[in-house]
Amino acid sequence: MAWLVYGIVGGRICGLAVLAVGRQVRNLYYMSTAKEEAGSPTEQLRAWFVGRMPDGWFAEAPDVRLDREEITVVGHLEDPGTGPDTAEAERAAAADGRARKFREETREHRVEIAREAELRFGRKVSWGVICGDRKVMFTTVSVPVMTRLRQSERRVLDTLVDAGVARSRSDALAWCVRLVGEHEDTWLAQLREALRRVEEVRAVGPQA
Repeated sequence: MAWLVYGIVGGRICGLAVLAVGRQVRNLYYMSTAKEEAGSPTEQLRAWFVGRMPDGWFAEAPDVRLDREEITVVGHLEDPGTGPDTAEAERAAAADGRARKFREETREHRVEIAREAELRFGRKVSWGVICGDRKVMFTTVSVPVMTRLRQSERRVLDTLVDAGVARSRSDALAWCVRLVGEHEDTWLAQLREALRRVEEVRAVGPQA
């Protein structure tokens, strides 16, 4: 089902836009505000968080990502200062200590920012840091996703469960998703970039 919106241009009635009803409703917020604020929804989110966070938290602008349920904010911390000859275990311990220090010192402020973001954007906020070559997520959101599978697809999940790779069908499905994400990262990145360009075109709207 769709709604056709009409307007009067030069004394003539003209069709202006088609607003899809159903799954597209959640995108109306992006489409309506994008004309007022430049940039994609992700860029607007990143700008909001950068403006809201105190200076000095991260060494560079944080990586902000979103989906329908969650916003993740991951920032780079300054290197703990270990030397090139430092053992791997010592570098890992120093990075973990720096991440823990940041988590404890910023906890109250991060909670305050997260509450504001949840009210503004309607999504939970998860925080994480990268220190050296280690990434530490403080919080994450696990969301159940319903799906229908044919027998051949269910047998794949059952094989993973029987082999001890996964504990259950849901765990096996999550394992498959992670595997695709690891091995098809370039393709997924290209797909996300294409979607970002679609959002930009929608934001500009028709020129006539």
